Amino acid sequence: MPEIHRIEPAPESELASSARVRMRDGVLLAADVYLPGAPQAPDAEPGDTILIRLPYDKSGEYCFIPEIAAYFMARGYRVVAQDVRGKFRSEGEALLFVNEVDDGYDTIEWIIRQPWSNGRVAMWGDSYYGYTQWAAAASGHPALMAIAPRVTGTGLGEPIRRVAGKRTRDVEWAVTYMYPLTQFFDSDMIHWEPDWSRRDFAAQAEEFMAQVGSRGLSYDQWYPNPVLLSRFPAGDAFAGRSVPALHTIGWWDNCAPLAWADVDRIHRHPNWDAHHFLRLESIDHEGFALLDAEEDLVAERSAEQVRDLLPRTLDPALAFFEIFVRGNGAASDVPRVAWNLAGTEGERESACWPPEGTRSVTRWATSEGTLVADEPGEEATLSWTHDPDDVVPSAAPDAFSYLLHRPDEAPLGDRDDVLRFDSPPLAGDVDLAGPAAARVRFTSSGPTADCFVRVLDVGPDGSALRIARGQLQLHGATEPETLRIDLGHIGYRLRAGHRLRVHVCSSDFPEFLPQTGTGADPWTWGETHRNTQSLVVGGPTGLALTLTVLEGDLP
Repeated sequence: MPEIHRIEPAPESELASSARVRMRDGVLLAADVYLPGAPQAPDAEPGDTILIRLPYDKSGEYCFIPEIAAYFMARGYRVVAQDVRGKFRSEGEALLFVNEVDDGYDTIEWIIRQPWSNGRVAMWGDSYYGYTQWAAAASGHPALMAIAPRVTGTGLGEPIRRVAGKRTRDVEWAVTYMYPLTQFFDSDMIHWEPDWSRRDFAAQAEEFMAQVGSRGLSYDQWYPNPVLLSRFPAGDAFAGRSVPALHTIGWWDNCAPLAWADVDRIHRHPNWDAHHFLRLESIDHEGFALLDAEEDLVAERSAEQVRDLLPRTLDPALAFFEIFVRGNGAASDVPRVAWNLAGTEGERESACWPPEGTRSVTRWATSEGTLVADEPGEEATLSWTHDPDDVVPSAAPDAFSYLLHRPDEAPLGDRDDVLRFDSPPLAGDVDLAGPAAARVRFTSSGPTADCFVRVLDVGPDGSALRIARGQLQLHGATEPETLRIDLGHIGYRLRAGHRLRVHVCSSDFPEFLPQTGTGADPWTWGETHRNTQSLVVGGPTGLALTLTVLEGDLP
């Protein structure tokens, strides 16, 4: 049986006063209200308010909201931190995503009716409490003046579904089913780990619920017969009134594909596109940065480390709110794209993404395991074995804090079930800035197969840092298909003497659920079979990597 740890609500902050906010259906949501000058002399005069709606305990250590609220208060903001419906001190059922639009609207409406509010509200937050910002914006409340969502996406968390008639889909994350069994199971936060060696994940979920003595509504909504949940009134987060948005994406955030999908959607809505501002940072989901000092790479940050983290985390939002909430400046004062070229210090600005002056460059894989500048004319097929009992392991123990671990992915390329392709050493620095993609002619001896592509920066010492990745699942995989695998976006400096490397494989576990080899649901598991996977190199459909180059020349 799994070892289960419950985390109950932490004591409420002495800087805040408690409130219960009534939603339209009568459910009361718990909130902490922070007023500048609290606790000695709280300023009850009307002022601007920053709202943070999260499921991780408004008073807990994990998100350090009291410290964030104090930072905002020091700049004159009132702050409301709220446990979302069904979590910690809030009433209602712990049901993922579906109530956040209406609950966001009702909370904003409550705020503007308070004597300490001047009727202007902004929102800030990461991950799920970035999602609650998109949801509140979709509610259309006119008092919401600006949002600053970070490392999140409007499609956050929902199981991946097959589209009828389409042979490909994304590969399912293991966290998809674990999140409603841990963070969103009931009002508390529950920590437990499956026995990943067993692979019968659905059975372990049932064992967990039997041990706890209750079922999880969010889990039962998704498994075994997923219910299509209605998140947004118009079915599209960006169909209604737009709100100025400072949208932060991390180069190493495992949720970045969701954020980039939102960027594409926003481009299709001119009213949203006009008020959309990108920040692209060299961070992962938990806020660890590529150039963090060694002493700051700790799983549990000290109080001093948290305080040191606040300026880089909050100052961009404060500058944004100064213009769009307080009216001190013009929209033209904010760069449309502020971005860091990973591996370098400082911040760059551009009018668009990718920046002007970039060019698309393609390199082709060969049967000799190299990446070359000229398309090989001779076609060859390379194969490997996908063994469900010996899958390719995930490089980092926690995908959400990839840069905390900064794993060397070079050893994975020594496995027999990973294909490796290397470029020659770079003669000079090369700056990558924009989208990346791979073309793969792929087939399998099994009915369903996954294809993972990773792009690595290999240093002179042989160590390899992943800088891009993507994956697709192919159904009816015994018939070959040419896949276009989106590798996301890159902002990265490849140094002279380094090499590009591509890894191709068909598993990445436990970050992604591995295929059984039979076509059965990986979450259920069951009987397994080894499969032979194959791809083409050379010729018109051979493996090709396309990158966006800003400066320098790839060999």
